[in-house]
Amino acid sequence: KTGSKVIELFPSAVVFDSNSKATVESLKQLDAVISFLPGPAFLQHIPLLLEAKTPTVVGSTGFEWPLDIQAKLVDQDLKWIYGHNFSLGMNLVFKMIKILGKAPALFEKLECSIHEIHHTQKLDSPSGTALKWKDWLGLEASISSEREGDVIGDHQLRLKTENEEITLQHKALDRKIFAEGAIWAATKLTTNPTIEAGLHRFEDISLKELL
Repeated sequence: KTGSKVIELFPSAVVFDSNSKATVESLKQLDAVISFLPGPAFLQHIPLLLEAKTPTVVGSTGFEWPLDIQAKLVDQDLKWIYGHNFSLGMNLVFKMIKILGKAPALFEKLECSIHEIHHTQKLDSPSGTALKWKDWLGLEASISSEREGDVIGDHQLRLKTENEEITLQHKALDRKIFAEGAIWAATKLTTNPTIEAGLHRFEDISLKELL
């Protein structure tokens, strides 16, 4: 779903699929790789990507990173960026959530909850973004999930006190936002010499633009 949006925004991209499989030599010819493969499929391609030594942006989800991936990337002087959500607008949300996380300084009684809605084909629940929101908030918060139709991504954070309610919502209207963010990340990998070798979170790289 998102990979097709990358192609739409970047028509000159080289596409690998079951009919045109990636090889070490073909990957070496590229400036960067963008992967939105399912998690298990991406795991199978890690040795190939390491051998090709091509900067890589990983939007694949539903897998656990090998424990030695950071050491291997640093050892080979490789730069990879990964993320659960490549929306550049999510950086603004990060700033707002960090402020909301200071709510206990103002309120003695506070209830926090996060609700996320995604399309019915999404396998992980709750979403990685919902878990990240809770981490950013730094407070105890319940998380609920809903799978409905072809919803791209709808996340809501609610803070409720005795007499007030604050709601923060981020709703993806088109999967292009994730493709735009992935292309932005790939461009940073190939043009920003200050990014060090290793595995970097998308938000750590993109948030620097707001500092």
